[in-house]
Amino acid sequence: MDIYKTISALAEGQYTEKRSKFLAFAIPVSSVDEVKEHVAEYSKKYYDARHVCYAYMIGADREVFRANDNGEPSGTAGKPILGQINSNELTNILIIVVRYFGGVKLGTSGLIVAYRLAAAEAIANADIVERTVDVDIDFTFEYPFMNDVMRIVKEEEPQIISQGYDSDCTMTLRIRKGLMDKLRARLSKVETLRFAE
Repeated sequence: MDIYKTISALAEGQYTEKRSKFLAFAIPVSSVDEVKEHVAEYSKKYYDARHVCYAYMIGADREVFRANDNGEPSGTAGKPILGQINSNELTNILIIVVRYFGGVKLGTSGLIVAYRLAAAEAIANADIVERTVDVDIDFTFEYPFMNDVMRIVKEEEPQIISQGYDSDCTMTLRIRKGLMDKLRARLSKVETLRFAE
């Protein structure tokens, strides 16, 4: 698969249960470092909250993920948040849920429901978009073959990331993963063209 679903911008949701307030924030992210920055920022901003719980999923293959209960009973906060990310098949997303305690304990099942519904509310308010998994290809060729290369580029429509003209011409193209084999096969027929390893 070379398509994945994510959100285009920050979205918020809110859920209240027995005077406990759950503020949810769905944030687009592309790295664990970004996640850490956002978690630190929200923990500082909502320093007076009882818990700042979160879950994230990163990468088109959806293999980088984590859930954090931030002091809530194990599995009652981060896991239900992550469950919402999974059931909506999203990635490159961080959902933070800030809880203000209302004085009445909710019990483990009550917490699970509250965190799940707060996260679901943020996702419902988000703009979900499809993105393609793109890959880059670098190569060099001699100047006389520029027209051949540019004809392929025009027909296959990759994005030109960079190009240089010294003694040889160099080019970096970006194209959707599923179309790379065809582009590479066509370019390999151009004389003198060498792919960078």
